[in-house]
Amino acid sequence: MLFNDRVDAGQRLAEALSHLRAADPVVLGLPRGGVPVAFQVARALGAPLDVIVVRKLGVPYHRELGFGAIGEGGVRIISDDIVRRGHVSRKDVESVEQAEQAELARQAERFRAGRERVGIAGRTVIVVDDGVATGATAAAACEVVRAQGAARVLLAVPVAPPDAVAWLRTEADEVVCLSTPRAFSAVGEWYRDFSQTPDDEVVALLERAAEEEPAPVKPEEAEVDAGGVRLAGELTVPDGAGAVVMFAHGSGSSRHSPRNRAVASALNRAGLGTLLFDLLTEAEAGDRANVFDIEILARRLAGATQWLRTRVSVPIGYFGASTGAAAALWAASGAGPEVGAVVSRGGRPDLAGSRLPGVRAPTLLIVGGRDTTVLDLNRQAQSALRCESRLEVVPGATHLFEEPGALDEVAALARDWFTRHLTPQEP
Repeated sequence: MLFNDRVDAGQRLAEALSHLRAADPVVLGLPRGGVPVAFQVARALGAPLDVIVVRKLGVPYHRELGFGAIGEGGVRIISDDIVRRGHVSRKDVESVEQAEQAELARQAERFRAGRERVGIAGRTVIVVDDGVATGATAAAACEVVRAQGAARVLLAVPVAPPDAVAWLRTEADEVVCLSTPRAFSAVGEWYRDFSQTPDDEVVALLERAAEEEPAPVKPEEAEVDAGGVRLAGELTVPDGAGAVVMFAHGSGSSRHSPRNRAVASALNRAGLGTLLFDLLTEAEAGDRANVFDIEILARRLAGATQWLRTRVSVPIGYFGASTGAAAALWAASGAGPEVGAVVSRGGRPDLAGSRLPGVRAPTLLIVGGRDTTVLDLNRQAQSALRCESRLEVVPGATHLFEEPGALDEVAALARDWFTRHLTPQEP
């Protein structure tokens, strides 16, 4: 595969990464040549763009052999094994690290031009370069990004030799490479135009990306009136939102659930509003019996729906997780057309029991392929539903969808279901 230039490579790479749009990713380009490629990826995914500035620490008498790497934020990764086998003294380690630290600071200041680093803690991070030869720099970047707190690290490059890709799959959670030619001598041979990327171009692209990035929608702290009970919540309504999705959390969870917040963020980027709120007061949540009282949870959800209706005039949907899914279906069974769609993530719809046939809202059941007991319960519950329904199984996922990419798949499925059923469709 031959690329015209880095813009062409970035656009083609963006197509291969389009499924990650719902994952709320951050795109990091390796300077210098990786930034023009990363710019196209970030633009296509609607993701923030930044540089990943890393410096490899090379053995003094053999610079190509790295004994570690450093990154911003004080990240320092040292391979004690290579230091020992390479007979690298402590003095050499300190000398190399000091020199590279100065260069790292210079590059970071030059490229960002005073802007803050994009936060990546708990995020899906896509590290992008214009190609890989040995893979040493890309591997160091993945290590640094992981040490900075990324939840998932994906490396994306247009071209690389097969052996380097195989090795990098052990360093990143996932590697996306468009071309892996066996006859590989240099990255530049796979580009018609592989002219050098100057510092000024990197700075300009980062500034342009920052200007184009839409301001995030800030959630509004809300006191939700759920049938006379006041509950803490967060209401987020993007401009022009065509619907609002209410979240019913599972047992032992709350509006702070990182998984539900990740899904809510994906829905917000798709132009859907969200309401995350606690179904129980702090005192009630301390009694485990309340956590599994589906009738009480459903009643709270129904009450909160009426409260929300006084604030928005768009269609409303329910997203339920675990026992919250049963509460969502129970509440939907009595809501009629008030609720336009329901999505269950790893839910226990069976706990809604006799209420299932009364649900009229189109219902999507999402279950992990390795969550076998819950999968069987969802199959049985689906047979009791009399509405439009679908069961989606995420391969390899367990109950909490903690596997790489699993929650991204949940978010994409939920987004598409709510968009289809809650927002007006163009003819």
